[in-house]
Amino acid sequence: MSLNSYGHVFRVTTWGESHGPALGATVDGCPPGAALSEADIQVWLDRRKPGQNKYTTQRREADEVRILSGVFEGKTTGTPIQLMIENTDQRSKDYGDIAEKFRPGHADITYWQKYGIRDYRGGGRSSARETAARVAAGGVARAALAQLVPGLRVTGYMVGMGEKDIDRTRFDWDEIERNPFWVPDAVAAEEWAGYLDGLRKSGSSVGAMIEVSVRGCPAGLGAPVYAKLDTDLAAAMMSINAVKGVEIGEGMAAARLTGEANADEIRMGPDGPIYSSNHSGGILGGISTGQDVVVRFAVKPTSSILTPRKTITKSGEETEIITKGRHDPCVGIRAVPVAEAMAAAVVLDHLLLDRAQTGGVRGPIG
Repeated sequence: MSLNSYGHVFRVTTWGESHGPALGATVDGCPPGAALSEADIQVWLDRRKPGQNKYTTQRREADEVRILSGVFEGKTTGTPIQLMIENTDQRSKDYGDIAEKFRPGHADITYWQKYGIRDYRGGGRSSARETAARVAAGGVARAALAQLVPGLRVTGYMVGMGEKDIDRTRFDWDEIERNPFWVPDAVAAEEWAGYLDGLRKSGSSVGAMIEVSVRGCPAGLGAPVYAKLDTDLAAAMMSINAVKGVEIGEGMAAARLTGEANADEIRMGPDGPIYSSNHSGGILGGISTGQDVVVRFAVKPTSSILTPRKTITKSGEETEIITKGRHDPCVGIRAVPVAEAMAAAVVLDHLLLDRAQTGGVRGPIG
């Protein structure tokens, strides 16, 4: 199995399986001199780890990261950074009944069709467990960004769950950290709690809509034609487990707007251009404008549910399956810190690409 790496200059390779002894990431291309410790990474892993509340899988993993290389005396050295997270709460026996069956909605059948072998213990590489390695790598990216662009902030949050949406008139950045759903709307968070609790108790699941904003992103990141910032952001988000659609800025809704409504008019401010709106999601022609970069994506419902579903076995026999084990009733909750990590890695990668090509030179305005 190839293609387990992403990034151009800041390049991440993840490794490991859901029920193996450990998983992790090799991070290459991180600039030297960035302050980095295991605690700096752990704070982000703690946001993603399972078992923190009743709305996520009850698998109990400490998700403690170890830095094996690339850091000396608290600073990155510019050499490859090896990160490792041990798996400590595998229950492979939960998956014994599905060794010969394909779970509908999972990658079991496609992995078997492509490779002729699959790790049925939690899905192996197709498991959302793999995303712990991404979050660890994202912690490295955030450390480098803190050194290079101190004012930049990457924040993810849920804006929809099933048919329920937030009320953007109640949007509150501070509320995101106060509820288990990372929702910037206190009223919605309370309503969603009862809604998801009912689904959880019934053994079902539901999808979600996640948004990530990169505030303080400098203008000039990204390059035409095949290295657009939005291209790489979309690819990064689509690579996350269970993601089925990605939007930048206004996204699909832009198709319903007129040119007058969609255009982000420009005025001159005291420190440079000021835009009247941000339908573009902070990116024009694949290059950041200096506005907030906004990416949004849809996560499908968790396919592991207790309702019997029709399927087939490897020998082609028709049968039914109930997926036992510990699963998220809404996998979108834990997708939020994963999305933040991927966004941080992409933005850092493009920052380094820009420094290599232009040296940070910008066309003057005013």
